[in-house]
Amino acid sequence: MQPIHDLIRAHVLAAERLHGDDTTVPLLARGATRQARLWTYVRDDRPFAGGAPPAALFHFSPDREKTYPNTHLAGWHGTLQADAYGGYNDLYRADRRPAPVKSALCWSHARRKFFELADIAGNVRKGKPAHEISPVALEAVARVDALFDIERGINGMPAENRLAARQQHARPLVEELHDWLMAQRGQMSKHNPVAKAINYMFEKEGRWEAFTRFLDDGDCVCQTMPPNEPCAALLSEERHGYSPVPSAEASVLPSCIP
Repeated sequence: MQPIHDLIRAHVLAAERLHGDDTTVPLLARGATRQARLWTYVRDDRPFAGGAPPAALFHFSPDREKTYPNTHLAGWHGTLQADAYGGYNDLYRADRRPAPVKSALCWSHARRKFFELADIAGNVRKGKPAHEISPVALEAVARVDALFDIERGINGMPAENRLAARQQHARPLVEELHDWLMAQRGQMSKHNPVAKAINYMFEKEGRWEAFTRFLDDGDCVCQTMPPNEPCAALLSEERHGYSPVPSAEASVLPSCIP
């Protein structure tokens, strides 16, 4: 397996843009089962009409220490599309060698925080009145969805076409969204759940820049692909015929091409 893993690793890390994510997996330990992590780094050039085959690189770890992304991506630099997990932050340091990684944050993660505050059906399931939703959160979801509509229309186009469409159609929407979110936050208590959802996009230095990186890079997407899907396929007992629970002795799970 190691030669195959090495070949896929070389192919994935040859990309200038990667999706990164991690998911929990149960880990058999002495006397108990605890949560471990499966890290996924995905190369997928299809959104910008790239010809390289997609592939996923997996690494296992017993916990979620931030040292793992640094080790997994040692020597690599490019654009990492991921959530705002602080464990990636060392990759973005200006003094990183051979070069800092560029952060491109996922709009689906930002949207989810607003959606949870505007989810009528979810409130009903939780026994809350359906009217207890935030109009501001609902409007934020609608504005982000308008961006997603643009992205669906340019998916699979060459990078230069995607960039031109974003400059013409998406950038004005993003700039309007920025000003609107700032105005809404200025009227709220910092403890307001909607204010916290807004702050997710702005509170850390460089956060908004990372959210808007896709506007100036036709290779980027504004959403990360769901790396949990290849993880789930790899760990599926029904599809693969083995227990989905690794043991404490396991160190690295194989890569796969989805």
